[in-house]
Amino acid sequence: MISLLAAIALSPRPLVLAHYMPWYSAPPVSKEWGWHWTMNHFDPSKKIDGKRQIASKYYPLIGPYDSNDPDVLECQALLMKFAGLDGAIIDWYGYEDVYDYKLNHRNTVHFIEYLKKANLKFAICFEDQTLPNLIKFGKVKEENAALYGRSLLKWMDKNWFASPSYVKLNGKPVMLVFGPQYYKAPQWKELTAGIDIDVFGVMGDHGFATGGFAWPNPRGGTERADAEFESFYKRSPAWKAFIAGAYPRFNDIYAEAKVHDSWGRVEDRAGRTLIGTLRQALASKAPLIQVATWNDWGEGTMIEPSVENGYRDLEILQSLRRGNMAYSAADLRLPVRLLRLRKSGASRTRLDKAAELLFQGKTAPAKELL
Repeated sequence: MISLLAAIALSPRPLVLAHYMPWYSAPPVSKEWGWHWTMNHFDPSKKIDGKRQIASKYYPLIGPYDSNDPDVLECQALLMKFAGLDGAIIDWYGYEDVYDYKLNHRNTVHFIEYLKKANLKFAICFEDQTLPNLIKFGKVKEENAALYGRSLLKWMDKNWFASPSYVKLNGKPVMLVFGPQYYKAPQWKELTAGIDIDVFGVMGDHGFATGGFAWPNPRGGTERADAEFESFYKRSPAWKAFIAGAYPRFNDIYAEAKVHDSWGRVEDRAGRTLIGTLRQALASKAPLIQVATWNDWGEGTMIEPSVENGYRDLEILQSLRRGNMAYSAADLRLPVRLLRLRKSGASRTRLDKAAELLFQGKTAPAKELL
């Protein structure tokens, strides 16, 4: 493993971003536990051996959390900063009041503020699978779906794309589309007309996008997933640009939660899956790498610290910047220490000062305060 990490450290460094899910709800920030912790099967209010019963095969090191908890968002942004990430690609379902879309939008806006405070960047991955639900609940008429999609793009253009913190490629904002699942190529061209952005689809350009972004497919198991990434990189020269991908594993809870059959499994291989996909991404010379994911606990693809793996995946990411990396593995423990002290009722004045130092990257004096 050490030789692999050394190879990563010596490679040219693109922009590295983590795919982030803003969809968790938990008391006391929210009134009840959200679907992504329960999947209508597990009961997080109950504990076994000190752990809440959640819809995941892994357990967050900071415990199950709410994505609108400012203490958690502070911790997550600082962990990203100290891991050497350049920012986050946020999974976004729009802003309509259907299911949890409106709450996810609120959480997205909230998290962006913490990313900016940490001097990190952000981009949006739009889930166009929302459209059938918006039509179902009368939020959008089917014949007006393209007009509605264009209004979303205009909203993003006005509120996010112009931000200095928004991820850009050759000066153009980058937007990912998970799919596409609803809009077809001609509609996407209509949606983006007059809005100068680079759009990327899952594993390909789908006839309308600038190019594709790599995403793990667990169907067929570990070897098949490896082969699909190899195929992606072989096809990528045909596109104007592409976004490379890395991920640690895929081990979902869907079957146990009785949501549907499992998508499949990609083995963790004691960290070698993350190291291998990072090496592959760096070798591709892509300008952007997306790590999938920061915190999809239901699918088990998270690099966010867990009870099972500790900070291992973030330490692997730190190896990307070895030589000019300002932070150590020990520094990764400070945001979680800060969060736990905040939840313990310790002096917020003192902790606010420590947080400010951490956001400034001054870990030594912050550690003294903590």
